[in-house]
Amino acid sequence: MVGYAEACGLEHGDVVGAIADRERVCRFEVQARAFGDQRVALHRAVDDGLGDRAIELAVRDVEQVGDLAVEAAKKALADAGKTATDVDLIIVATTTPDMTFPAVASIVQAKLGAGVGIAFDVQAVCSGFVYALSVADGFVARGLSKCALVIGAEEMTKLMDWTDRTTCVLFGDGAGAVVLEPREGQGTSDDQGMLGFALRADGSKTDLLYVDGGPSTTGTVGHLRMAGNQVFRHAVVNIAEGITAACAAANIEIADVDWFVPHQANQRIIKGVGDRLGLDENKVISTVATHANTSAASIPLALDAAIQDGRIKKGDMVLLEAMGGGLTWGACALRL
Repeated sequence: MVGYAEACGLEHGDVVGAIADRERVCRFEVQARAFGDQRVALHRAVDDGLGDRAIELAVRDVEQVGDLAVEAAKKALADAGKTATDVDLIIVATTTPDMTFPAVASIVQAKLGAGVGIAFDVQAVCSGFVYALSVADGFVARGLSKCALVIGAEEMTKLMDWTDRTTCVLFGDGAGAVVLEPREGQGTSDDQGMLGFALRADGSKTDLLYVDGGPSTTGTVGHLRMAGNQVFRHAVVNIAEGITAACAAANIEIADVDWFVPHQANQRIIKGVGDRLGLDENKVISTVATHANTSAASIPLALDAAIQDGRIKKGDMVLLEAMGGGLTWGACALRL
């Protein structure tokens, strides 16, 4: 099974565009490992009795999250015309850090050779990228950062129970990075960049999607556990509400959105949200069949794919949305 892990090579996306508003500009660069056929192979390996422990060890024999994050960050900085010494803020959205501490952001800071600045992680699982963008947006808007690096990086395969066939074939690994800088605008929805956020959490639903381990409980990493049908029901309702709220915060209507880039949880949830809001399915970006569920990395991966193939273009109104464990969910409206 080591061959399957080694076959999961890195896919590199070029720059996926620039996002600017009255106070900031964001540039995206994506690096990902997509499991694709390998997920099917691992699934079959469990069926064939090759041993879930052997599969788990093979998957663990890969780069750490910090390594994926660093490579994505380097490319994002190069595209933005920046160097590591320009960076004064690093935020990493991740559920699968290299270590309990220090933060992956600190590891990235050191490996990049960035100077002393602000560096920390955000843990909101699949909603992490949207949460991290909102935090960085606040720093830049208030003049507390001139060059912020936001990264979504995950190795979800390291949380899998390879005997749980309802989850182990759904997830993948990847990383995406964004550079945010100040940029002036007119203060209207015609400006480019971050226009409005909606963030939510409901801690009463923690038992629907969680990892059954941790330093202060079992002392182990644990495995991902999910009540799929219940997560689906909450996801459709909550994400739809988040999209509506983000549009209101941006002073736009849902009909004004050119492209919806959802967290790539599964096609059923993506379709369910679209049906609830009456979205044109041709405006909804779906890459789950290619990248699987890469948690906090899934939105930048989907965004990259849609820009690379020419669907999303500069000037388009784009809406990002996600829901993850917590339960957490959120959405962000922006003009590319």
